[in-house]
Amino acid sequence: MKRIVLLVATNFAVVLLLSVIISVLGLDQALAQEGLNVTALLVMAAIFGFGGAFISLLISKPIAKWSTGAHLIDGTEGTTEYWLVDTVKRLAERAGIGMPEVAVYEGEPNAFATGALRDSALVAVSTGLLQAMSREEVEAVLGHEIGHVANGDMVTLTLIQGVVNTFVIFLSRIIGYVVDRLILKNERGVGIGFYVTVFVSQIVLGVLASIVVAWFSRQREFRADAASADLLGSPRPMIAALARLGSLQPGALPQSFQASGINNTPGWMALLSSHPPIEQRIAALQARAPGQA
Repeated sequence: MKRIVLLVATNFAVVLLLSVIISVLGLDQALAQEGLNVTALLVMAAIFGFGGAFISLLISKPIAKWSTGAHLIDGTEGTTEYWLVDTVKRLAERAGIGMPEVAVYEGEPNAFATGALRDSALVAVSTGLLQAMSREEVEAVLGHEIGHVANGDMVTLTLIQGVVNTFVIFLSRIIGYVVDRLILKNERGVGIGFYVTVFVSQIVLGVLASIVVAWFSRQREFRADAASADLLGSPRPMIAALARLGSLQPGALPQSFQASGINNTPGWMALLSSHPPIEQRIAALQARAPGQA
């Protein structure tokens, strides 16, 4: 609940900060003379920017189950399922969070955690992961996902996404209005220049925003790796799991959940990757406790 309050508070803080900046720069008065209500635009941008991110977070669990075909297990289905549920329960207790729902889905090696609340999350693993890894390695991956939940990473990423969404929506329309009214000298309402500029601006600003969000996402992966090492008492299992993943082809996840699963994008596209290179993650764990690696 505290994270939900934080989400709302951040929304208001961003709106307030942008309002102050616009007022100090005198943009509100200048654009008001051209017929644009900057305050109303800012409120609209915040509502849509944070609203979309917040709704996505609230419905993340049912969407994840539907899009991956994941089915919940309670441990009565077989020995593997019993071990999975028992391991997640033990790790959740160590992390101080409520027992997440546990699910399995058909596919190549991957795993993810999602959900709006720390005490009501979902942890899912693929059949490919269970087949390709030892139990110690799977336990390390589960510890990583529990780390995401305990760290509140889903809410944190939603906050960041909401902030950048607000900036993209707001700034693209400001740019569109300036181009349409001040550069193209359109004086008959909103012209085609506004719509074209807004469309192009949203693409450019959206790419820049994605780089920012992806950077934050990569930092949370390092923290979740560290959480796994803490929960298991050693970084060795997580290092072994990452090394194993480096030799496998991760299974694809739906676009809305790619940041939650295993990802290892090479080259310059790494700027837009939600996960750091596996080599960097292993090095970070080795540097954390050299004697145990």
